[in-house]
Amino acid sequence: MFNNIGIPGLILIAIVALVIFGPSKLPQLGRAVGDTLREFRSSTKGIVEDITEDKKSEEQQTNKLQ
Repeated sequence: MFNNIGIPGLILIAIVALVIFGPSKLPQLGRAVGDTLREFRSSTKGIVEDITEDKKSEEQQTNKLQ
């Protein structure tokens, strides 16, 4: 999705963010985005682990039946 933004696009996004939020709010905004991504990643990691555990238990039950 973001493969064709490139460096000029990132610079333009940074300039627009600087104009909209101002230099004092950008660190707070970056921190909030980082915290959100970290929480999302940890939540999805837990979901993936649950799914893999379920698959392993299903495989073990299938192997016991055979």
